[in-house]
Amino acid sequence: MTDWKSEISAATGRINGHIVKTPVVRVNGFGLPYGIEMKLEQLQHTGSFKARGAFNTLLSQPVPKAGLVAASGGNHGAAVAFAAHRLGHKAHIFVPEIAGPSKIRLIRGIGADLTVVPGEYVNALEQARAYEVESGAMQIHAYDAVPTVAGQGSLMQEWEAQGLEADTILIAVGGGGLIAGALAWLQGARKVVAVEPETSYALHAAMAAGRPVDVDVSGVAANALGARSVGRICYDLAAGQNTQTVLVSDDAITTAQYALWREKRQLVEPAGATALAALMSGAYQPEPGEKVAVLVCGGNIAPDPFVQD
Repeated sequence: MTDWKSEISAATGRINGHIVKTPVVRVNGFGLPYGIEMKLEQLQHTGSFKARGAFNTLLSQPVPKAGLVAASGGNHGAAVAFAAHRLGHKAHIFVPEIAGPSKIRLIRGIGADLTVVPGEYVNALEQARAYEVESGAMQIHAYDAVPTVAGQGSLMQEWEAQGLEADTILIAVGGGGLIAGALAWLQGARKVVAVEPETSYALHAAMAAGRPVDVDVSGVAANALGARSVGRICYDLAAGQNTQTVLVSDDAITTAQYALWREKRQLVEPAGATALAALMSGAYQPEPGEKVAVLVCGGNIAPDPFVQD
């Protein structure tokens, strides 16, 4: 049985100096009658929390001469490429076409080898696994591995050290690495609510079925929250803590995305606005006096507003 507190504390110490300690703000607005805490993790290296798990994985075990391989909807691939470059390793990243030009450009700009695969994340993962067997490279899973989850858990440890006051934290879910890290660190000390798009809801489906199951994937956040099946680590932690899941529409996500820019000048991708969408749309309604926090998890918007293709 994994000692998650020890794993996450070790990860926090290991990646210190390699990642950004992202800011926390307390804000009013968004049409809500109460204030919320927000952690702006889109300001992390490569625009998402994924750098935490990537650095922890690379710093906690030997890397073979063949280097690294990762499958990704975009953000994980960029993080692995960045960490590999910083630490002097080769990296080969496989992404699906739906990753989009902004994330593809980001990975190529870092300098990793990149293969764009027709289809979805699961198709990129199949090719990454084949490359792993052929080359001897070390696979870094995007969400369902202990070093990845422990690295993501460093975010919640960091947030508490920054004075987190909330009773409840809303977190967007794709494959589940980020929320798994939060659940593993908090261990029930605070309520964690999983927020998923109505068109990509792997954790919600798993909780209903009593096990991870495959779901169809589509929608505005599919290139970040588009895992066909939630990770086993995430499912076990979520089921063990009876984690609440809520679903939000694409319209709710884009409304929250626009609101973050319009009201707070935070430019985020749809996945980064998904947790806030649950509050703005009423999919999650806090109890009177309940203190609520939102994790803004990604900023790799597409199309890139400052690039002319």
